Amino acid sequence: MMDSDNILILVGRVFLAAVFLASAFGKITNFAGTTQYMAAHGVPLPVFLCGAAVAAEVLGGFCLVLGFQARWGAIALFIYMVPVTLVFHLAPEQRIQFLKNLAIMGGLLHLAGSGPGRISLDHRSDA
Repeated sequence: MMDSDNILILVGRVFLAAVFLASAFGKITNFAGTTQYMAAHGVPLPVFLCGAAVAAEVLGGFCLVLGFQARWGAIALFIYMVPVTLVFHLAPEQRIQFLKNLAIMGGLLHLAGSGPGRISLDHRSDA
């Protein structure tokens, strides 16, 4: 039986994942522009790190959507977001983006602490 709490947890996971999957898509479709943006912010090895960012966002995003290793996916995305937030969103004009990242990071920590709920591949493996 699917209760409303587990449906809400699933929807929350999908919404969190959407941020990362959309971001990865943007990086993939504008890789050169993204690496230039990263270089302009002083990021070393922007091509390599952009590729690593895409991998983290795609893998982490799918972990959240599927509820497969969701706690580890949430922790990995949280760790990924720390330097991203500090490098790109500390300027005063980035305050809202900084706060949005904090909210997303809070959601990731909540998921890491509480787990992915019953509607997940992780739960299926427990049964």
